[in-house]
Amino acid sequence: MTGLRERKKQQTRDLIADTARRLFAERGFDAVKVAEIARAADVSEKTVFNYFPTKEDLFYSRLEAFEEELLAAIREREPGETALAAFGRFVLDARGVFALPDDAEATERLRTINRVITQSPALLARERQVFARYTESLAALLAEETGAGADDVEPRVVAAALLGVHRSLIDYVRRRVAAGAGARELGLELQEQGERALAVLERGLGGYGVKR
Repeated sequence: MTGLRERKKQQTRDLIADTARRLFAERGFDAVKVAEIARAADVSEKTVFNYFPTKEDLFYSRLEAFEEELLAAIREREPGETALAAFGRFVLDARGVFALPDDAEATERLRTINRVITQSPALLARERQVFARYTESLAALLAEETGAGADDVEPRVVAAALLGVHRSLIDYVRRRVAAGAGARELGLELQEQGERALAVLERGLGGYGVKR
């Protein structure tokens, strides 16, 4: 019975999130009210907030899972493997844009998602909060593994550099989508861009940007 209840709860959560994303795609995030989402999903407004504390959580409902997967990829890496190597494998894995099929539907879906985000100051602000949380969580994990002190800067610098790669790839996608790029070419470009960025971190920054 517990399994059945959990499945029903997950089905309700998915229904609400899918309904919200459909309405956001049609009208924009800021134009849609939570009450409208509740009516369209045939649930109460209270039920929506039981599953999603804020309206922004309706759009970014998968980000919590992403954070857990990221931390697990670092935490569960093989002995002798660096945090950078584990992060690189995770961020360049077949997910997100890397996993999009090469068709017009995937390209249109990508353009819709980016349009909804870039046109909403609220979503952009939440995105910054999410990346700040990612950085803090990753820094805490790195500090724990390396025995760094609570106030040590090094784990925070490393976490910021790693997440900076991910954030830069997202920004790259948005610029290329705005320029008309499709899903297939973006997947290929992101692989190259990501590998180059990670290579810079692998070498260290000591020789980067030497003025000539």
